[in-house]
Amino acid sequence: MKGRASELLLDTHVWLWLALGVPKKIAPTAMSAIEEAGQSGKLLVAAISVWEIALLESRQRIVLPLPVNDWFALAISRPEIKLVGLSRPATIVDSVNLPGEIDSDPADRFLIATARARRAVLATHDEKMITP
Repeated sequence: MKGRASELLLDTHVWLWLALGVPKKIAPTAMSAIEEAGQSGKLLVAAISVWEIALLESRQRIVLPLPVNDWFALAISRPEIKLVGLSRPATIVDSVNLPGEIDSDPADRFLIATARARRAVLATHDEKMITP
């Protein structure tokens, strides 16, 4: 993750892996960047990731160790994580006008637009989400 931005936005699956204690799925360089961002108070989780995890849990595509609301309360209570929303219309509009060949998943598009608006690095394992 060369040229790290001041903030690091976790993709939904990366946040889920961290919260569930399976960091072995995260590349060592990414894990190092996540730890550094957490220590400096610049580790972000997008509100759309809350929606995406709730959707996956409701469709039984993932199993959480606690009821979903309890899991979220615990996962976002960590002091190193800052929850960010979609409060700027320009960010929402940007999500439909992203450059390149971005996949059509609305959650992915909101995550990319949020990272771009904040000039944050998006920590993802999904190659389709990496944009210029």
